[in-house]
Amino acid sequence: MSRIFVDSNIFIYHFEDPGARGLRATEILRRIGQRGDELMASALAIGEVLVKPIQYGNATLAAQYRALMRGPLVGLAPFDAVAGEIFARVRQDRRIKTPDAIHLATAASAGCDLFITNDDRLSTAFVPGIKFIVSMDRAPL
Repeated sequence: MSRIFVDSNIFIYHFEDPGARGLRATEILRRIGQRGDELMASALAIGEVLVKPIQYGNATLAAQYRALMRGPLVGLAPFDAVAGEIFARVRQDRRIKTPDAIHLATAASAGCDLFITNDDRLSTAFVPGIKFIVSMDRAPL
């Protein structure tokens, strides 16, 4: 069993993209469940996935996100003091934006084995505490 952290965009594609990205995101989430891996996200992800549903008044989609993110399938890792220390080191690389650094630091402090994103720039980052950082297209699932 692995601890796998998924970036917010994976959840967004799963619910909102009927195309290839949505199919891949759904496959990733399905495979994590099949394998019995622990699915993780940061508490920041709740805010990120709710932006558009709230903006457009889509209460149904907002409820779907809340049910998934607050349900038993997703473990929410906190941005705590340990993550804050890691964040400071990750942000030394100015190519990594603050929200991405928060996700990476949270995943590292939670001891995640794999971090999956759709941002290829992040796959080149080295973050102690995360074994592998990969794009969703290259995720070994």
